[in-house]
Amino acid sequence: MNIPYRPIALSLVAMIFSGIFLARAQAGGGHYFAPVSDPVVREECGSCHLAFPPSMLPASSWKRMMGELDKHFGTDASVSPATAEHITRYLSENAADTGGQRYGSKLMRGVSVQNPPLRITELPKWVREHREISSKGWLRNNVRTKANCLACHADAERGYYDE
Repeated sequence: MNIPYRPIALSLVAMIFSGIFLARAQAGGGHYFAPVSDPVVREECGSCHLAFPPSMLPASSWKRMMGELDKHFGTDASVSPATAEHITRYLSENAADTGGQRYGSKLMRGVSVQNPPLRITELPKWVREHREISSKGWLRNNVRTKANCLACHADAERGYYDE
């Protein structure tokens, strides 16, 4: 009997790789946001907190935030003007309403264009997704703040925010 091993083997390899990539895509589900890929942004923003994906806020929010680094949520996070310009450009070009639309459009539903929030935790979708967490839950030692995504989303640095 003459069995065509080569096509069978190639089909199996293709199915395995397809399964791996499909599982990876489903792992993020509707909660994948492309992580920061720029090393300067990752270093500067990530030195104090998770470098949040730019697609989580509109460009106007990032620009406003970067313009107020001397009072960045109660901290002076000032950087050199050149670095601030570089970070602002990266965040704006990949924001939810510009380059990051593929990922951020779901977060922008219900967001006021005239007065967008500075905090990701104030986005209507974020609030809905986290409504089941009690006020005591936010105060746990490993959480402490709503901005500490890594406390519950172990793969947040890689862009995956599923539970």
